[in-house]
Amino acid sequence: QVQLVESGGGLVQAGGSLRLSCAASGSIFSIYSMGWYRQAPGRQRELVAVLTTSGVSTNYADSVKGRFTISRDNAKNTVYLQMNSLKPEDTAVYYCNAFSVVARMDYWGKGTLVTVSE
Repeated sequence: QVQLVESGGGLVQAGGSLRLSCAASGSIFSIYSMGWYRQAPGRQRELVAVLTTSGVSTNYADSVKGRFTISRDNAKNTVYLQMNSLKPEDTAVYYCNAFSVVARMDYWGKGTLVTVSE
């Protein structure tokens, strides 16, 4: 089992920045990748950014490239999402995700709300 706890969401004006954190616990050894997804009202959950725990591979949604950066601190079992130049369309609940190669399943955090005002 892997437990994920997000933090760092909130209300910010357009053009501002926020940093989300996701702390992982439990079967950390089994995690192959960690990332962030988001879900806006009335829309499907979508990938924002993901990276492998080795740090070799990262992937970003086209809509956030150049504005968001995903990073990790293996010593703290934490992954971060630095979000700059935020836009109102970035408003969503952001979920932390971890994929376990042992369990061959995804784990999810409870989500943290990011609201970007005009």
